[in-house]
Amino acid sequence: MGESRGSIAFFACYRPPVPLDIFCCPAPASSREEERHLTDGVSYNYNCQPIPSAALKSIVKHLDLAPEAVEEAAIDSGRLTGLVFVSERQHHLETLHIGLRFDDGDEVWVFTLGDIYGGDFFSGARLEDSGCIAGGYEVDGHTADHYLVFVSTKEPVKERRSPWNVVYKTNLRTGETERLTPPGTSDLSPSVSPSGKRVAVASFQGKKWDGEVKDLLTSIYVMDLESTYLERERVIENAGWPSWGSETVLFFHQKVGDNWGVFRHDLSTGETLRVTPEAFDAVTPAAIDESRVAVATIRQKSVFTDVRVEAQYRHIEVFDMGLPEEPLQITRCTKPKGDHYNPFVMDGGKYIGYHRCKSDHLEHGDDVPRRFDKLQSHHEDIGLFRVAGAFPAFSKDGSKLAFVDNEFKAVWLADSDGMRVVFETDGPDGVFSPVWNQKKDILYVCMGPSFKANEILEIYAIPHVSTGARERRLLTKGKFNNAFPSTNSDGTKLVFRSTRNGGDKKYKNLYMMDAEIGEDGGEAERITEGDWIDTHCQWSPDRDWIVFSSNRDKPADAPERDHGMDPGYFAVYLMNASDRSVVRVIRSGYDLSGHVNHPVFSPDGRSIVVTADLAAVSADPMSLPLLLHSQRPYGDIFTVDIDPDDMEKNQDVEEFARVTHSRYENATPDWTVFSTHDPHAQWNLLVMEEEYTPACPYAHHDGGESWHMTGQMCIPKRVC
Repeated sequence: MGESRGSIAFFACYRPPVPLDIFCCPAPASSREEERHLTDGVSYNYNCQPIPSAALKSIVKHLDLAPEAVEEAAIDSGRLTGLVFVSERQHHLETLHIGLRFDDGDEVWVFTLGDIYGGDFFSGARLEDSGCIAGGYEVDGHTADHYLVFVSTKEPVKERRSPWNVVYKTNLRTGETERLTPPGTSDLSPSVSPSGKRVAVASFQGKKWDGEVKDLLTSIYVMDLESTYLERERVIENAGWPSWGSETVLFFHQKVGDNWGVFRHDLSTGETLRVTPEAFDAVTPAAIDESRVAVATIRQKSVFTDVRVEAQYRHIEVFDMGLPEEPLQITRCTKPKGDHYNPFVMDGGKYIGYHRCKSDHLEHGDDVPRRFDKLQSHHEDIGLFRVAGAFPAFSKDGSKLAFVDNEFKAVWLADSDGMRVVFETDGPDGVFSPVWNQKKDILYVCMGPSFKANEILEIYAIPHVSTGARERRLLTKGKFNNAFPSTNSDGTKLVFRSTRNGGDKKYKNLYMMDAEIGEDGGEAERITEGDWIDTHCQWSPDRDWIVFSSNRDKPADAPERDHGMDPGYFAVYLMNASDRSVVRVIRSGYDLSGHVNHPVFSPDGRSIVVTADLAAVSADPMSLPLLLHSQRPYGDIFTVDIDPDDMEKNQDVEEFARVTHSRYENATPDWTVFSTHDPHAQWNLLVMEEEYTPACPYAHHDGGESWHMTGQMCIPKRVC
């Protein structure tokens, strides 16, 4: 069908703009020169594990390579080694790849799992993670097959607000894939014991995800590789990221009090000991043996505005139970002012691997060129691409694409005249949420600080924006917090949300005013009323319906803040602007908990696209480069089909389709009539072929990485 219904654009919050890549260095390291780059440097690469030589032999037999290129002697001698890691190079999905590394010249060949084992299982929109090798043990006089154990989100889950993460095993000889996670549950972070016989996972088994986005409170379960669903055992509660030190010893991370620590659990005695000090955070353990473990530490907490000192970066250290006060420093000598993530063990602990941003060549004041990436879409008839800027907004005819940079400082425009800044503020956190008039060359923006209901936020119109005139006209009055404007189909009326009449708690309702002169044409008309938050409103492209997000049905006994963050309980509603009737269309949890935000109509009015937590989390947040300062590190793009003729038939639509699969937060979608490859939409040629450089600093004068480099936006995304 070839993207006949157009394309969805979105923004990925907290995804590092500087690519991640995989490195290693000796334990301990003494200089920067000892660090080794382990991949071919293409795309983003992370979450790596080495492949044992015997398992690598099974893999290369499936590759159509010249025999002399992959001789078994080269594998046996270590001249050819293998890695399994996540890469974003195929359709910009986060999927597992196999790397063959030739020590002669450090050449690396990279293959997808589909290249090796075909596309029956390893295809389609999905996330894959945490690849590790199992099997290869002796049983009844012969050697068992090797398996790749990994996480995938390929199988849809109908239960709302439930993770899609399932652990599978793929036989490296036959290519057959089987599920290890029991039906009705989800698992994260698999780890294989040294013998290859046992698998440990961090599991949601027996509990539901409740919206927590830092400490997931998973439990660690252990199973035999050949066991059934019923034969796994819970061994540790409220813990994550297991790593085997021996057949009877597991390391894991857990939050105790204000800090995270790494612990050691003896399965034979039931004894649990803390390995890392209580004074600082330590996460994502990688066991070397029963007494030594590599961890990522943050020795001193920081806030977003800090120019960080060395102790505030995430570094890899090795702790020895026999010498707890003398950890080996792995990365402080190689890149003291850089963040390093998710260590793994190589060559019995002689080398420790990790991933980090490839920031080596950035100088103080440098900006990072960004690309807009086309992704594989869940829908055959809908294109999908990621915008390297927030709040993408298409003109109704699809010819123009506007967005703001990560600092919320400038408005960019991509059209037939190229890509350029059309409006700029004096500093960060000054402008966001551009949207087009549905009939005229007018762009509306919100000016003022985002995510601060007590601050003044005004709506401005930028007429003749395509000409570059850069004039602006204030539409709102009264010193309130006003945001998220949208015009009706003939471009004469503007709906927006405001805190006016919201009292001390700054409740927000929807209002309507003239689309060109705003409140100069009279005070805005209130169209919703209640002690709740109505927000993220958009008018239908072809009828008098308004879609918006609201927590108006939040239960009276629900907590005021969702896990101490925003109010939560956001669902999506439709309003008939003529008679003001309202229907709830999309909820996240069955109890209305959760978040469904930023709803947007499809150009044909038959669907709504949202960002939501319908699939819960897709990775352990402690493993991500976003934890300490992000607002909500989860959320993907979903679509829901609606009846475009009878609003009442859209009450609590059950069916939804997951469009993106990501460990980051995908947000602020928009939908255009054009496909990603339509030559009539000049912006898509710019999107796919050009880079742009937004104003946002990434390197400090002392060589340290700023928060922007590791995915921290200047402004939290979940603006309501």
